Amino acid sequence: MAANAIEERETEAERILSWRLEELERAGYDARSAWELAERVDVDLHRAVGLVRRGCPHQTALRILL
Repeated sequence: MAANAIEERETEAERILSWRLEELERAGYDARSAWELAERVDVDLHRAVGLVRRGCPHQTALRILL
């Protein structure tokens, strides 16, 4: 595989991580919790955001999601 293809894939993964992090922080998660959730690809972003937007406390949401 060409080095450019590997770099592009890593760049795309970094963009996705950054986007997930921004969305979680925008929903109200603190930076540490948002990072923990953003890097876990098994955590559904829409579910994570939806929980806090519906009034679930952040710590409870983390226990549910993780």
